[in-house]
Amino acid sequence: MRASTALKWFRFKGILQREDWLMPAYVGVDHQGIIYQISSSPPPEGAAIEAVEGYALPGFQNAHSHAFQYAMAGTAESHTPGTDDDFWTWREAMYGTALTIDPDQAEAVAAMLYAEMVRHGYTQVAEFHYLHHDKSGTPYSNLAEMAERMVAAAQTAGIRITLIPVFYQKGGFGKPPEERQRRFISGSLDEYLRLLEASGDIVKNYPGASLGFSVHSLRAVDLRDIVLAFEQGPKEIPFHLHVAEQLKEVADCLAFTKEQPMQWVLNHLPVNHRFNLVHSTHLDDDEVQRLAASGAQVVLCPSTEGNLGDGIFRMKEYTRLGGRWTIGTDSHIGINPMEELRMIDYRQRLVTHRRNTFDGDAAHYLVNEAVTSGRVAMGRQREEHFAPGLPLDAVVFKANSHLVETSDAQHLSAVLVYTSDSSRILGTMIGGRWIVRDQHHERGQLIKSEFIQAMGELRKGG
Repeated sequence: MRASTALKWFRFKGILQREDWLMPAYVGVDHQGIIYQISSSPPPEGAAIEAVEGYALPGFQNAHSHAFQYAMAGTAESHTPGTDDDFWTWREAMYGTALTIDPDQAEAVAAMLYAEMVRHGYTQVAEFHYLHHDKSGTPYSNLAEMAERMVAAAQTAGIRITLIPVFYQKGGFGKPPEERQRRFISGSLDEYLRLLEASGDIVKNYPGASLGFSVHSLRAVDLRDIVLAFEQGPKEIPFHLHVAEQLKEVADCLAFTKEQPMQWVLNHLPVNHRFNLVHSTHLDDDEVQRLAASGAQVVLCPSTEGNLGDGIFRMKEYTRLGGRWTIGTDSHIGINPMEELRMIDYRQRLVTHRRNTFDGDAAHYLVNEAVTSGRVAMGRQREEHFAPGLPLDAVVFKANSHLVETSDAQHLSAVLVYTSDSSRILGTMIGGRWIVRDQHHERGQLIKSEFIQAMGELRKGG
């Protein structure tokens, strides 16, 4: 047995487990940051203990990210009078960024984004990656060049990454790809599977990386190839898919297939816990019921869904049926997990005119579900938040923040979820190591300087 004195110990004011708070909490980790022991009692005399004046929540998983889109955050908010500005017009601005950014710039933007995710309490990101080719649409000699840049950015920022190469083939239902989509396109399923294999080789080089796979959406891949992609793809790793984000998408799918998007997915794919269905905004009663029973995770991105005018997911009905869900930040107009959780709840309150979206301790439920299903979206199991054998990944909130300091244990989760902003965070730990402390990332100056250089180049047109 490993001697307690050989471990690095942290004493937290408390840690949030799935059932309740443990206060105080002594957590011993080995040299790799893996938890060896957790107790409310101190370790034997002589053990090295770092006293942390904070309360630890499990690190959050950002289950849906398009990193390159961070380069356009805040730049598509000027609306010409007398015109309709919606998701489809925003997409034109997104294409402009996608066609301009080069590998060095993409890596710098992703590193800055990932560092900001860590600062806000995310400790793992699922990168829904479809910026595959060069600016002309030609594959790089290294098929996974751009994927490798995402993994390198994650390594720089110290965040864990689940790389999800995306199969993107068409410009709409029954339509060939558009010229502006040329960097995204895999012409065939075989071509995509070669890209996926090359991406799998990349993640082997970074201990904090893992692999998922994806079809972009029903409109972006031939329907027969969607089925074949799931059947011929890896058998154990998570599968991600955009579904029913926009009303036009639903109408187009219905006209082309005679089925609504989620209906098509449930009727033609073996939907289970491996499926992570992003947005799922526009569902009828039958779709909500079948989706909740399937065991799949819905990935909600409230800040982006609000920014793009997507709509509001039917969360209250879905959760009453036992449906599973987690969060992502998609286009990264917002990257604070607490804001995402609050938006999920408050939108339901606005449409139902009731405050009890969730039974019991709503804040505790929000954290539990976002984290446990978020881990599944990354290819992990539904686990206790902190347990022996798991890495110590945590976002730590200041114990001396005035509302926290005056809270009792019964209301502490709610105080943290419903009243906190990033200034209340003491720091974020990944693998038992402080990556961000007092709002300062350990490599923040380098990451920021490279981001500023990349953004300057992009603003000048590449």
